[in-house]
Amino acid sequence: MGKLDGKVAFITGAARGQGRSHAITLAREGADIIAVDICEQIDSVPYPLATPEDLAATVKEVEALGRSIVAVKADVRERAGLRAALDEGLARFGRLDIVCANAGICPAIDATLAAGFVDGIDVDLVGVHNTLAVSLPHLKAGASVIITGSTAGMMKGTTEMMGNTGGVAYSLAKQIIATYTEKLALQLAPHSVRLNAIHPTNVDTLLLHNEVVYKAFRPDIAQTGRTPTREEAEQAFPVMQAMPIPYIQPKDVSELVLFLASDDSRYITGLNIRIDAGAMLKPPMF
Repeated sequence: MGKLDGKVAFITGAARGQGRSHAITLAREGADIIAVDICEQIDSVPYPLATPEDLAATVKEVEALGRSIVAVKADVRERAGLRAALDEGLARFGRLDIVCANAGICPAIDATLAAGFVDGIDVDLVGVHNTLAVSLPHLKAGASVIITGSTAGMMKGTTEMMGNTGGVAYSLAKQIIATYTEKLALQLAPHSVRLNAIHPTNVDTLLLHNEVVYKAFRPDIAQTGRTPTREEAEQAFPVMQAMPIPYIQPKDVSELVLFLASDDSRYITGLNIRIDAGAMLKPPMF
């Protein structure tokens, strides 16, 4: 018997990283999965986004656990396409119990005026709202909604550290998510539908492991004209946390997602929960 037997979870950004980890973790506990991912590149993002092959790998791993999955290529910026993807899953499973609004990017390329800012807000804030907009009509008492925020986005100085319009958008979106969670949770509470947000510190994914972030953490090396290596950036990553670690793993976030998705947290709603190894306890660092 799993904690989520008979339940269905809708997960955005599910092709890899945190999203894939969430899909596998929830499937392990008995949930069937509706998975979406853009599976194509956004020009303002400086690292490769997921591919159709990545989404297929998520399908394979969920099915290996004996669970069913509907996987659809969809962009959270486009509400109609997102609704169509969810409808395909609902036609297969007939219900929706868990929503993980996980898809997110950190843009850093401005090919046109403030392109990174527009894309960052569209995915990290509007994409979350679109996910909830198509999901809420299908949720019944006992359902759980989980939004992915960011500790880094909540910390003073991170927008200045990122130094580009996409970084500003990322930070702003995550800050708004914290208030959004509290306000909407209050609207959902009378219907016994819960909403919480998780704010991780650095996570071991490509959103962290790319040359833009490496340069931000090692400006001493970047100023010489050389891109820091991963090993050099990892020497500086622990500055983010009070605990002496460079980053957490996607599975660390997934275990909290599982708790919030299950009846173990049946009376927990409206919380912004940090998995930050003490990052927010430290004085401003930048």
